[in-house]
Amino acid sequence: MKNFYSLIAILTLTFGAFAQKTTDSIHQLPTVVITAFEQNRQLLQVSATVNTISAKQLQQFNNTSIVPALNSLPGIRMEERSPGSYRMNIRGSSLRAPFGVRNVKVYINDIPFTDPGGNTYLNQFSFFNIQSMEILKGPAGSMYGSGNGGVLLLKSNSATSEQGAGIQLGFGSYGLQNYNGTIHLGNHKSQNNFTFSRLKSDGYRVQTKMKREVFTWDSKYQLSDKSKLNTLFLLGDLFYQTPGGLTEAEFLANPQQARPKVGALPGAEQANAAIYQQTFYAGISHQYRFAKQLQNTTSLYGAFSRIQNPSIRNYEKRTEPHVGARTSFVYTPDLPSGDLKIVAGAEVQNGWFTTNVYKTKNGQSDSLQTSDELSPENKTIFAQTEYALHGWILTAGASINANKIAITRLSVFPLTTKARTFKNEISPRLALLKQLNPNLSVYGSMAKGFSPPTVAEVLPSTSVISLTLNAENGWNYETGARWQAANNLYLDLNLFYYKLNNTIVQRKDGSGADYFVNAGSTKQKGIEFAANYHLKTANHALFNHPQFGFHYTFHDFKYLDFKQVANDFAGKRLPGVPQQTIHCNADVQIAKSFYTNFNFNYVSPIQLNDANTFRAAEYYLLSVRAGFKKKFAKKLLVDFFVSGDNLLNEQYSLGNDINAAGNRFYNAAAKRNFSIGISLFAFCKTKE
Repeated sequence: MKNFYSLIAILTLTFGAFAQKTTDSIHQLPTVVITAFEQNRQLLQVSATVNTISAKQLQQFNNTSIVPALNSLPGIRMEERSPGSYRMNIRGSSLRAPFGVRNVKVYINDIPFTDPGGNTYLNQFSFFNIQSMEILKGPAGSMYGSGNGGVLLLKSNSATSEQGAGIQLGFGSYGLQNYNGTIHLGNHKSQNNFTFSRLKSDGYRVQTKMKREVFTWDSKYQLSDKSKLNTLFLLGDLFYQTPGGLTEAEFLANPQQARPKVGALPGAEQANAAIYQQTFYAGISHQYRFAKQLQNTTSLYGAFSRIQNPSIRNYEKRTEPHVGARTSFVYTPDLPSGDLKIVAGAEVQNGWFTTNVYKTKNGQSDSLQTSDELSPENKTIFAQTEYALHGWILTAGASINANKIAITRLSVFPLTTKARTFKNEISPRLALLKQLNPNLSVYGSMAKGFSPPTVAEVLPSTSVISLTLNAENGWNYETGARWQAANNLYLDLNLFYYKLNNTIVQRKDGSGADYFVNAGSTKQKGIEFAANYHLKTANHALFNHPQFGFHYTFHDFKYLDFKQVANDFAGKRLPGVPQQTIHCNADVQIAKSFYTNFNFNYVSPIQLNDANTFRAAEYYLLSVRAGFKKKFAKKLLVDFFVSGDNLLNEQYSLGNDINAAGNRFYNAAAKRNFSIGISLFAFCKTKE
């Protein structure tokens, strides 16, 4: 009942603010322009399931992580098994990710960020590095190559023409310290933004200390009327401890404990289980307009990551240099009727990885067990045609993909190289949208997804090379409607059906090491709904422009055909996927300078293994941020806030270990916690 009353309290506060309604002025919903699929259209005219997160939405929480903002969206679940250990689940994709972000393609400022092995070190970004996000749900291979779990398009906290310097300071529960400094330099032709961030925390559980330091340099250059150049440099150093999963009995008795010693295997503390991760990333993107009808965007990047992972089983050391490029041509010819846009391009990535696995002794590397060189390669050629006429928009596109991985085991003689190639895989997409009137549109689409196993799946922690894994593939069907009324109410409804073949799922052996198998086929059906409302208010009202959001997800994901030895899992629910989630938010500005943000999440029970014999309980999360934000004399912007998370003091796991050996499913998240912060930005020159 306490959770029910909490929700009622939020709604009462929200609609109490709505009572201040007048018609003196209108605070309109912001115009959102979607860049995905090279459409560059308002959301009402986009024939794809897309969600967006703005800088304002990111700043509704405690300024430490993008996790709560992503979890506010329908169909998306961001997990954090311990501070710094991210997993991203778009429509069930975390089935393939015991840790890390896999089967989701990520781009930063239109430059590839996901490595050619299929892994993304999203945790390398500071909260302050991300300005906005677009999230594509479902297969998007017609433009972005292999992958079933969707696409994440990030925009960095890019350089602006406003010169100045700023600092953000934050402190909170469990030893939280959060610092960020930024400098903006430039003019209308060139801008540079330098940031340095440092986040440190002792963590809620034993063995969950975390520290991240990130330096970035963003730049923009207007080379000519036809030419623009953007660059991004990132240097990051991340350390976080990994406490290990708990059984249900351990989780209920003491959720703060780390995994204890089990038999001959040491506990997480004794093994000094942790991740040491350093990353350098340099990307450049060039836009050139040849003529009014023809333009090109070409990006290049180079990256290097070094990872050390002492664990309870072994000690892994990896180096992962890789490079890539992407180019896209957009042609918009003049036609006597209608608008035509033709897009064509290519993307290529190559990596040269080395993985050494050692025995572990009290958290230190001992004798060598295996040494491997891995060479992942990805090549994609894509094309898309879009034609708009009388409110109809028809989109047809496809890509041809060639993916290869070669592994040479250096620790066994004679040396042999094993390789697997997935080539000439075609990923088509067809979509049709009808804008019935300026405020209402309906659309439908069908797309084929294709996703080969990642490097971490063909060489998992068992160190057994698994090149027999087959690529996932299947057809996704969607239909949806969007409605915007009176510039202050927005509704978005989407229904989808995805039949996935050769589904890759994670399993654990007796020692807790992960490995992967093809699980036959799965049937994934879902409904995703979003409603956002901005209230009309007078400029002099006590409550200015209250906003309310309601997001709902229903996912019915089941195994259609999956037999393993004597076990038949057909009809069982896919583990790791909550059937229902609800998110409500209320944002109220008080007397222009004070603000409050309320966010409430409900997550239904989650199956923890393929047999559906264990499941995590439902939970309710309430977070509140209140602050004061004002610009003084047009020279100094001040933002002071206090925030509270998990105010209902729920005991829950934000990132369960699926199919865990010994039933060690649970990674407890922090209970009720608080933080305080201040942001100061001094302008050297006001924007004209």
